[in-house]
Amino acid sequence: MLKVLLVDDEPFIIQGLKVIIDWENEEFEIAGTASNGKEALQFLENENVDLVIADIRMPEMTGLELLETLRKDKKSDVYFVILSGYADFSYAQQAMQNDCTDYILKPVDKEMLLKVLNKVLVLKNEKNQINEDNKKMKQAYLARHLISLIQDKYDEVNLNYVKENMRCEGGARYVEIQMEQLPAGDEILDSDMRSLQRKMYESCVAFLGADSAHCVFDVSVNEKVYDIGFIFSDYMAEEAAKTERKYLEDLRRYICDNTQKNIVMLVGRKVSDISKIARSYGNACMLRSFQGFRIVKSIYYYEDEVKISADGIVLCKDSLDKLLRTVEQNNHLEIRNAVATFYDEMSSMGMNGESMNLNINYLLFQFIHLASEQDDNVNQQEILRLISESSFKTGIERGSRAHMTRFCCEYGDYLSQLRKNVSRGVIGMVEKEVRDNYATNITLKSLSEKYYVNSAYLGQLFRKKYGQSFKDYLNNYRMERAAELLHRTDKKIIQIAEEVGYHDMDYFVNRFIQVKGCTPARFRRQMQSGE
Repeated sequence: MLKVLLVDDEPFIIQGLKVIIDWENEEFEIAGTASNGKEALQFLENENVDLVIADIRMPEMTGLELLETLRKDKKSDVYFVILSGYADFSYAQQAMQNDCTDYILKPVDKEMLLKVLNKVLVLKNEKNQINEDNKKMKQAYLARHLISLIQDKYDEVNLNYVKENMRCEGGARYVEIQMEQLPAGDEILDSDMRSLQRKMYESCVAFLGADSAHCVFDVSVNEKVYDIGFIFSDYMAEEAAKTERKYLEDLRRYICDNTQKNIVMLVGRKVSDISKIARSYGNACMLRSFQGFRIVKSIYYYEDEVKISADGIVLCKDSLDKLLRTVEQNNHLEIRNAVATFYDEMSSMGMNGESMNLNINYLLFQFIHLASEQDDNVNQQEILRLISESSFKTGIERGSRAHMTRFCCEYGDYLSQLRKNVSRGVIGMVEKEVRDNYATNITLKSLSEKYYVNSAYLGQLFRKKYGQSFKDYLNNYRMERAAELLHRTDKKIIQIAEEVGYHDMDYFVNRFIQVKGCTPARFRRQMQSGE
């Protein structure tokens, strides 16, 4: 409902306006009345209204003076309608020059009043849409700058923009928020997962309120990780009179309740300044990578997962070194035997869950070093992604010998491909796949399986050639196709979004803003006007 203030020094005019139409039916409500401009100003100091309907001639302060006062120094942009007699028509024209929305001649005609109110509704809806577009653009701009910091690809422009547009004082942690992995055999369409991801984001934003800018949609470069990012700052818990862990648990439960899904948090270590948040993000990525090899929890804290017990770390060094050698040699039979030896030794030593995790973490870190030795330019994010994909197992298999065996064999294949450099022709075929099938649920994983190339290695090749992940390459290609359709057709934006592979409208709009710098609607208007 739009709120209306009626201003006239003649009571019967006020009364007539009240009853001439069904205001509520027209989506308006009368918020108050005033007998002159001064009374109207006093009312407006305490009440927000959308529309003022005022007589042009009144004692103490006329309707025209009221309008000029409101417009002075852009004090108010309230919609303003003048009531004018035939003799005052010149004054009505003057009012129009002062950003008056419209005027109505006395005596007030019902149809004319309805026409003017409909005009106000249209203008209000257009204004709301522009404001919403601008809000989305601002959110997308801030998210883009913040993601640059998170991924350690920022400059001073990115850093300053973030510091100017969100609270950053004190220590901070990166928190990855994701849905618990599905039971083995369960499959959900990408569009459905995106919808659930959107619900997670909206729930987080609602919980954070004024700090909603700290929540970022879809940070991960992993196509199969439907995550949101959250920058936790110390002041949040302090102002809520909670401990850090209580605050994060309350946030997690809030998102669980709103999505009806079990939510998992991966909490990186604290950094002293937002400029260092990439370090905390790296910690969260490692936690994600190691999830499959550790006890299932609701919240993983980096400090808890990597801490060394007071008794020191007991490493099955010989078994671990043997397993590393077999993986490096990519001998699948020997890998199976080495995994069995490793697990038998941990069992014989009576290791608990924490000690086993420390041994497995040591092994995974060594795997990262092995890849780096093969190629100095290897991207560790891609390696972590490979580990993540292999660790996303559920049920009895999670962390088992079979799970570790399968992972080690796959990692051996990856190292082998790094040595052989099997890139010839593969990138070209993948590029063609994108051109032909960009609107489908195409992923790096599915393409790697189709062309018999390890997915992490294929991602590495893409990054070397284009300086971006496959996910970004695909998104950018889709946006170029969307831009063409916006320019050359009159199809609805939601239809275009679906045609280029997006079933979540908000996700499409945010991606478009990040790539093109404006909303799809504004882009179309610019193309049509030749700006």
